[in-house]
Amino acid sequence: MGGRTIKTGQSRWFVGYKKHTLRLWLAAHEPAVLLIPLVSWAAPANRGEALFLRPSVQRCARRFGWAPQWTVGDMAYISLSIARQLREELQVAVITKLRPDMNWVEPYTAEGQPRCAQGEALSWLGFEAADQQQWFGASSPGELCPRCWQASSCPREFAYPAARHEILFGQVPHASWLARHLLAKVRPWIEPAQSYEKHQLGLGDFFLNSLSLAWTMCLLADTVVLLRACALRRHPEAALPLAELTPKQLSFHWP
Repeated sequence: MGGRTIKTGQSRWFVGYKKHTLRLWLAAHEPAVLLIPLVSWAAPANRGEALFLRPSVQRCARRFGWAPQWTVGDMAYISLSIARQLREELQVAVITKLRPDMNWVEPYTAEGQPRCAQGEALSWLGFEAADQQQWFGASSPGELCPRCWQASSCPREFAYPAARHEILFGQVPHASWLARHLLAKVRPWIEPAQSYEKHQLGLGDFFLNSLSLAWTMCLLADTVVLLRACALRRHPEAALPLAELTPKQLSFHWP
């Protein structure tokens, strides 16, 4: 229908279909990063990515009896209502970056650092699932705490409801070491996984104008990726082409 729009999901006019895939990082595969597809959808290209996040996780929970504890996505998956539903229903954390036009919420300051009312930096202590609260605390002794006039009565630990903001608080707060680690180490591997399907499997070389045909090609692409992952796990590749012929030094265990 018509031509592709500049922004996804802004018009009913679209060209072709898009593949949306929830992938699992196989941490047991140490030689390289290995992402495998768990749930895939084929949908018109004008449908936003965030619409498929909750159904994908729900499908995972029903099909496997398990759901990923952490789900990492780009800013296209920002939907505070969907993130809240996943946290409350399945205890799944949705981790994304913050959009530039979003406002910071107390105790976050403009630079993205949580601070108390007197300006002391706060670090993440943990998530209390029973009360759905995030706990932040001041480090000891702290930079400002020794000179603070409220030091004698300050609890030095502060709780904030997770529902206050799903990105800044949620199940994994934006300022936590875990969120920073996942966004820095896991998020960049999403594009290479998509590039493998688009370029090496050739999905980007032809145009599909049939939903049933696009759905079949999506399933075939996922099958290839799963077979490749099984082959890498069962028959890992040698680190060097001549690794088996490379001389190795013997080690002697002297008494």
